[in-house]
Amino acid sequence: MRDDYSYLDPDYQYTDPKTGVLRNLHNIVDRIMLNIVESGASTKRANELLEHPIQIKSTESLLEIHHFLFQDIYEWAGKLRTVEISKTGRQFFPSSNFKKGFAYIDSLVSDYMVTANNDISRLAYLLAVILDSVNYLHPFREGNGRTQREFIRLLALEKGYLINLNPPDNSNIYEQYMTGTIDGDIPKLQALILELMEKDKNHAG
Repeated sequence: MRDDYSYLDPDYQYTDPKTGVLRNLHNIVDRIMLNIVESGASTKRANELLEHPIQIKSTESLLEIHHFLFQDIYEWAGKLRTVEISKTGRQFFPSSNFKKGFAYIDSLVSDYMVTANNDISRLAYLLAVILDSVNYLHPFREGNGRTQREFIRLLALEKGYLINLNPPDNSNIYEQYMTGTIDGDIPKLQALILELMEKDKNHAG
């Protein structure tokens, strides 16, 4: 998987200059240990969101989700990044233009919210475009993938559908999701989302 990130952070706003490890609330200085602790804490919080979902109203919910998932690990949980990020040589959305990026995604979310619940093809398309746009925005220093997958899951739930882009028993789905977001392949993402969406029997709508 193409996973080589680069960060423009000359002032070490997020990392320890000696170890390169992200500063964290537990003062962990070993990268592997931090990954383990972070994964466990965010997974625990994600499971809590299954029982008590956040209602999606706008892109402000992205910040709320990120804070909820990473509140036990990072002081900056739920806060927009102030550094630039690139992957495989391609820069994500410039932080100086976040206001425009969020406004565009808000328009997509508004379009999604007024789409009929039974228009599953249109819903899947809009979810794919929102996912691609949020991925390009990459608004956080760490935890963007987990936050955007939860954002999409909760948006689907708003319309009475269940979706899991990273099921523990099917790595192929996650691989398709990753290649779709890396390549900005909206048709691939739409097809994947359409395949995964299933009716939530507990939804009142």
